[in-house]
Amino acid sequence: MMVTEQDLIDSKDEIEELEELQEEKEPVVQALNEVGIELKSITDYVMSDYEAITTLSKNLNINATEARKQLTSFPNQYVVDGETIPDLVKKMRRARRKLKGEDRIRMSKAIDTIIDGYSDHISKCIDSIYWLNPYKEPLLKMKFNEKDLLKLHKIDDVKTRRRVVDSLCKFWEHDLKKTDMVYGKDYSSMEKACRLAKKDFRAEIKNISDQSINKSKKEKVISFIESEIRKQPGIGVRQLHERMPTQLNKGTTTNMISKMVKKLDVAVVNGGYYKMPTEIKKNIWAYTAAFIDSDGYITMDRNHNPRVGLIATGDRGRAFMEEMHKSIGFGKLHLNQKSPQNTRPVQRLNFYSQADVSNLLIKCLPHFRLKKGNAELLLELIRMKKSYKKEEWYKPRCDEIFKLMKWENHKDHVGFDFLKEGIYLDDIQKYKDNCKMSVMDSMEQVGTILKEKRQPSNFYSKYMRETREAMNKTNMPDEMEQQVLSFLEVGKKSIQAELEGNVPFMSPAFIKERIEEILSQYGISERQRFERKNAME
Repeated sequence: MMVTEQDLIDSKDEIEELEELQEEKEPVVQALNEVGIELKSITDYVMSDYEAITTLSKNLNINATEARKQLTSFPNQYVVDGETIPDLVKKMRRARRKLKGEDRIRMSKAIDTIIDGYSDHISKCIDSIYWLNPYKEPLLKMKFNEKDLLKLHKIDDVKTRRRVVDSLCKFWEHDLKKTDMVYGKDYSSMEKACRLAKKDFRAEIKNISDQSINKSKKEKVISFIESEIRKQPGIGVRQLHERMPTQLNKGTTTNMISKMVKKLDVAVVNGGYYKMPTEIKKNIWAYTAAFIDSDGYITMDRNHNPRVGLIATGDRGRAFMEEMHKSIGFGKLHLNQKSPQNTRPVQRLNFYSQADVSNLLIKCLPHFRLKKGNAELLLELIRMKKSYKKEEWYKPRCDEIFKLMKWENHKDHVGFDFLKEGIYLDDIQKYKDNCKMSVMDSMEQVGTILKEKRQPSNFYSKYMRETREAMNKTNMPDEMEQQVLSFLEVGKKSIQAELEGNVPFMSPAFIKERIEEILSQYGISERQRFERKNAME
């Protein structure tokens, strides 16, 4: 095989890249090794929590609170619909006895999957007990359950910890000695020593009272309320009180339960409680985008008016709509509308005005998966309607956007008659290429970033850096901060597209304008961030 000069050049480039990667890797590996050594220093011998926290905070240069979080975090109890895994597996095995053929095989696989997940959970529980983790191998040969591990995690007395470790070490030592030993007198004595070590281990666990790991009465009530609301959405306060175990029922009233529910992430509709997804609070715009992708619509009417809406049904759907309307802060609620099929009432959250539609779509745009094309079309339409109605291309482009919107909404519908709407499939790509965003940018003279003699990426890097620094100095919510970061990434891609001679959907200046709108709500102005010329201009 003949090696060309180009092959040698390519090989040389690859070697140089590998050398650079190796140089970048070394400090990272060194840092990880140092952290591993520092973490290992707290397991050299059994010590108290105070001593372990002091050592860890000193080695890792962190405060005591952060060190305590790393040492004292124990995984939550592994429960499925209020049942522990051992109880659930027992029920599934009883149910399997009545099955035959493929159903029995599927049930066996489901049981094995649950057991594997529970084994992984038990392993994480052991790893979380830092003083017991080095003795994981002999511990796995002992008899224990999740409750026993929680008791071990609660031990804060050094002498008790050392007695537990001493029993594990004795068992480990004698178990290793008998491994290759022939059965006889010595083997029997080693086996007896192992049994005694196991007995000592169980005795130490029994000496720990159940009261030390039990939840308070209030915690039990809250846990019961959350469990029942998940099982039966729409349950009322009286039903919750009636279903409580006798011990909890005696010390609580319906008034107490209603006050507790107010502190939980629960919505109330006609006296019924519904558990809200945690994603609503974590990132409302990502959740809204996902909701629109699955159970919403982005469209326009024949008069070229933008329309966005979310749809749900029943009382549970009403709870979702009311919670989302409250979280989003704008839009129009239409509740308990009659269904065309005379089924459950329909609940809608609609957005009609151009300002509301634009505000919603811009914030949700980075998170769309299925309807991103629809959102981009509406944003182009709104921008045209706002400032370019007198342009000669305005009406023809509105018609094109209408046809593209029909195409986006019905391209997966088998048998849809596009010809009835005057849509020819050969024209779709032509309509897409005729996007007027770049035309509007040039008319507004916002494309000056490409005319700068200096490298645009340097300016944008500075803008990103200084914007992040400004956000760190405010109390901006995480979801709003994430939204600004998403826009910054979109702006970076837009600049790269322009440098490559392509036309981005949104210009950097348009993105910057949206970012500034968000930041201005939290008192972060351009003048505060930049003393000289703005980095984006």
